[in-house]
Amino acid sequence: MKKVECVIRPAKLEEVKEALGKYGVKGMTVTNVIGCGLQQGKTEFYRGSTYTINLLPKVKIEVVVPDESLDNVIDIIVKTARTGEIGDGKIFVYDMLNAVRIRTGESGENAV
Repeated sequence: MKKVECVIRPAKLEEVKEALGKYGVKGMTVTNVIGCGLQQGKTEFYRGSTYTINLLPKVKIEVVVPDESLDNVIDIIVKTARTGEIGDGKIFVYDMLNAVRIRTGESGENAV
């Protein structure tokens, strides 16, 4: 199993969620986060003053998938979340040693 974490633009959340659902991803965790990367923030003007906002709002999606689904899940996220602009986000992949469903005690891929 693999854990896929992606940090994307908040505006792309619904599209990515729908696309993963159509593929068969049943569960995910979504967190509102702030961060910066190549985008390096943005400059805004308020009441005649200039402000630099270094940390921008993003959304982090976490899913656990079987090894054989990994490439398809990554492709879905990339195609759905891409705008072509700096700040589209990143995808991180981790080995998942085990998962346990608390309600039933099932473990491994059965718990996902």
